[in-house]
Amino acid sequence: MASETNTTLIETRTVTAGADKTLFNILLAISFCHLLNDTIQSVLPAIYPMLKASFHLDFGQVGLIALTLQLTASLLQPVVGLHSDKYPQPYSLAVGMGITLVGLLALSMAPTYATVLVAAGTVGIGSAVFHPESSRVARMASGGQHGLAQSLFQVGGNAGSALGPLLAAFVLTKGQSSIAWFSFLAIAGIMILTFIGTWSKNHRAAADAAKAKMNAVYGSVTGSAQIAHHAGLPAAKIGFSMAILIALMFSKFFYLASISSYFTFYLIDKFHLSLQSAQLHLFIFLCAVAAGTFAGGPIGDRIGRKYVIWASILGVLPFTLLLPYVNLFWTTVLSIVIGMILASAFSAILVYAQDLVPGRVGMISGLFFGFAFGLGGVGAALLGKLADLTSLTFVYHVCAFLPAIGILTAFLPNLEPEAAARPRGA
Repeated sequence: MASETNTTLIETRTVTAGADKTLFNILLAISFCHLLNDTIQSVLPAIYPMLKASFHLDFGQVGLIALTLQLTASLLQPVVGLHSDKYPQPYSLAVGMGITLVGLLALSMAPTYATVLVAAGTVGIGSAVFHPESSRVARMASGGQHGLAQSLFQVGGNAGSALGPLLAAFVLTKGQSSIAWFSFLAIAGIMILTFIGTWSKNHRAAADAAKAKMNAVYGSVTGSAQIAHHAGLPAAKIGFSMAILIALMFSKFFYLASISSYFTFYLIDKFHLSLQSAQLHLFIFLCAVAAGTFAGGPIGDRIGRKYVIWASILGVLPFTLLLPYVNLFWTTVLSIVIGMILASAFSAILVYAQDLVPGRVGMISGLFFGFAFGLGGVGAALLGKLADLTSLTFVYHVCAFLPAIGILTAFLPNLEPEAAARPRGA
């Protein structure tokens, strides 16, 4: 009997051996699709000045466009993630990109401010469908290097966010209708995501078969192992830790909203730059964000995610305090430093939260991507209204203190011992 049991265990481990390998082809493919998705989304902030002039909008109305985009994404993402935890939908990735395509085409033809809002909301729905499942795919392909996988996945999105304004500066030369050119990116994404959906479906089937075979032999042992995989914290402590992570997300994404939505206006107003030059500076900042995102995950895998969160949120405070007082050259330099440091937090925060609540990858991914979008949208709307009442310079003075919230990281428990004990690919 022991011999048969050992043989079954060896066979099961053979079936699941792929889970121990980091599948860079899948990671690069899903990261590239994240780039396509976020390139399309970043077209909206890039054309805010165009929309402001065409529809005679104030800053509050511009902020409402961002709020509509971000809230539709943020409110739906946790729901989509929770649903996909229970009922996997591998081809929902391609469907989400298809919805984004519809919103993009609607945006290119929108005749009124109201239809612009509807189009922005449709793009947000596509994003809500895309992000939770794609984040799960990244974790499935990670081979246990969860920080690295999330960083590769997210750097695609950040690269897309950086690429959008640059492409907008050169593609959108004929006005609003030029937005339709970006539909080719969505079509490419649909094709690649259909392939990824097939891989995900097959991967799940193999994993479920291996788990069933393992449970048939080691039912009670497997159950104990699943309990051991939990962070081992009381529910109240987990809830408190999640509240801290959300506060840190608030600090990060409210500040990023002040840059991504209004940095071009700030540069035009303070330094009298042209629109294209200001968009180029925004592109440089967003490239720095992409670089910081890529660095945060692998560093967290090595030294611990809590240390990365510390350095990323609180460590950026001196630079944000200096930004409103410097000339154009140092504004550019500081924006690069701020982007790199602040962006390194998200991969660490997301994987930390996934380790805090194991077995709920879709829900946690949807919740945190949803908060990222929602906080960014609310931040853009509120900061736009504050800019109308005061000035953009005043907005940057106020936002400079947001990273001080990073001090709350001190109250987070250290999960690294538990995470390190987890099998690769869990």
